[in-house]
Formats: sequence, C-alpha cells, structure tokens
Amino acid sequence: MKASSDFQKRILGYGLLTADILYRLPDHPKLLQSFLWQTEDLAPHFPELTKFLSYWEREIEGRIHSVRIAHQKLVEPVDYRFADGEIVIH
Repeated sequence: MKASSDFQKRILGYGLLTADILYRLPDHPKLLQSFLWQTEDLAPHFPELTKFLSYWEREIEGRIHSVRIAHQKLVEPVDYRFADGEIVIH
C-alpha cells in the first residue's frame, strides 16, 4: 500500500500557508486590493508561494504591493498534559 501524497507532504514538513497579497490594478493605482491565497508549502523557502508569485508577476496586471504570510505545520509533536484526577462512573 502506497502512502498518499498529502501524507508524504506532512511527513516532509509541509504546512498550511496563508498569503495575504496586497496589489494595485493599473486602472486604479491609488486603491490597494487584497487577495487571500492558501496552499500547503514548505517553510522557510516556500517553493509553492514563490511559483505562485512568479506566475502573478508574469500573467496578472495587478502590481504586488506587499505579501504577508502565516504558516502552520500540519504535523507537530503532540501536546499532552497529565490528568490531576480521575472520575469514576459506576
């Protein structure tokens, strides 16, 4: 049985990337617009984001003003805590 590509990505350290892209359109240069984009990406180099921004620069007329990102790993060490008591029913 072969592991799914999603599972393999998580084991390799990929996480959920959210990018908030502020850009300007040529016909309204004083107006900043926002585009929110999410994908799974690998920190700290973010190859998927880099590909997407390269595509944007080539194909979309809106000039990028700034990009803010948030990244959360999908698999992390498990958080745990010890129980301080026990509840017994019956």
